[in-house]
Amino acid sequence: MENSCDDQSEVLAFLATPQAYGLAPATRVERIDTHAAAVFLVGDTVYKLKRAVQFPFLDFSTCARRRRFCADEVSLNRRTAPDLYLGVAPVLREGKSLRLGDIVPPQQATGEAEDWVVVMRRFEEDRLLARVADRGELTGEIVAQLARNIAAFHATAKIEPDNGGGAVLRHTVDMDVQQMGARAELLDARLSQELAQLMPAEAARQSSLADQRRAIGAVRRCHGDLHLKNIYLGGHGPQPFDGIEFNDRLSCIDVLYDLSFLLMDLDFRDRRDLANLALNTWLWHSPERDEAVLEALALLPIYLARRGAIRAHVDAASVPHIEDEAAARRERDLARRYQAYARALFPPPTPRLLAIGGLSGSGKTTLAMALAPQIGPTPGAVVLRSDVLRKRLAGVALDERMPAGRYTPDNAAAVYDELHRLAGIALAAGRSVILDGVYARPAERAAAEDVARGAGVGFAGLWLQAPAATLKQRVAARTGDASDATVAVVERQAGYELGEISWRRLDAGQELAVLRAQAQAACP
Repeated sequence: MENSCDDQSEVLAFLATPQAYGLAPATRVERIDTHAAAVFLVGDTVYKLKRAVQFPFLDFSTCARRRRFCADEVSLNRRTAPDLYLGVAPVLREGKSLRLGDIVPPQQATGEAEDWVVVMRRFEEDRLLARVADRGELTGEIVAQLARNIAAFHATAKIEPDNGGGAVLRHTVDMDVQQMGARAELLDARLSQELAQLMPAEAARQSSLADQRRAIGAVRRCHGDLHLKNIYLGGHGPQPFDGIEFNDRLSCIDVLYDLSFLLMDLDFRDRRDLANLALNTWLWHSPERDEAVLEALALLPIYLARRGAIRAHVDAASVPHIEDEAAARRERDLARRYQAYARALFPPPTPRLLAIGGLSGSGKTTLAMALAPQIGPTPGAVVLRSDVLRKRLAGVALDERMPAGRYTPDNAAAVYDELHRLAGIALAAGRSVILDGVYARPAERAAAEDVARGAGVGFAGLWLQAPAATLKQRVAARTGDASDATVAVVERQAGYELGEISWRRLDAGQELAVLRAQAQAACP
């Protein structure tokens, strides 16, 4: 029988005292209250009590449920932040008094208790990626590492075949629309009406694709709330925490929808460059087949719109509870900006195809990543690299060298054939594409142009060239890149018979900003 703990006043009062933690009476205990939890900060430790509340999306109404969800919170979040979640602890009764029991692993959260708390290691709030971004210190290196970590997390997350799919997508989008309508006086009425038409229509259009995603195992027990306020920069790099444990509908989702919150958050903060980097890095390291994950990108507009719409109605819901008038106005304006973000996703611009060729060391990938955020639908173009694809096809990690004997003409032809096939799939999904490869042979360049013609999209080809000494210097300085090119490779490429090159030639020895401007001018 469940022990009802609706009245938590005694437990809350107890946890607010230093004696609860065996500390001196003068020790400071900080308390932070949210709609679903009371958090107590004690030295370098955090104690989180789930409130005895029940909402349409959350039910912590009984002690047994809170015990379960405390254990689940620790178990699930240890997947991404194992050093942060210390365990759970019971609040026990001894006569007329309360005491805090020992911290135990989540699987040992058993027995009678007045209540339960999640116990975490405290960290500096300045280490939250939201704070790092606000200070202008969020770098591409941090975001790329985060995207790799997320891809690895998604690869091992439990498959949830009973969740997700087209019917769930349509239902949840309808709920988003209803929630915005319920806050009509706080949100932009015109945008609410337009999104009420656009979002359900797009959800219906992509319903069968959402079903396919579930069928191939892309719906998994994810984080569910993957934005910058829920990621901290620890000693081992960026680590997501505070994932959703209390509602399967919110956390058992398509892995691309999980990633979409991060993409939306970065893009909304005017860091489309980092959003594009996150998307492409995640794609390069995704455990899914390239064909499947590129097809899934057709879902990105509705996934991003959902994330924006959710932020809009959640922020609007908080406005009536903000006493400071100026702060309430800022929160309302923020909610409306999220609405505008969601609205701007429809209709997406027509995709384009860009190919960047050049010998090793000419800076193809650097230019591709500099151009990608500005090309096509948000958060920019998909960058398909021959170096990455070659290793994915061979089952070789991107930071490892290919086995000897794999760089043959037949292998190269197969890689380019697959590269062009995948470009067609991404274009059909509504994504702009940048092809990144040496493209030393006229037939390879012609095949890239054929992809654009077959897809009915615009095409531009760029050829980067630089002095041999520059190419050798760049290749020699590379670290941690998917390319296996060496100085010897550059010397061998110098003897290639390139044939006629009709693509726009650019001097790759220039500063990147100048080169990018010239490339943009050459791409209609």
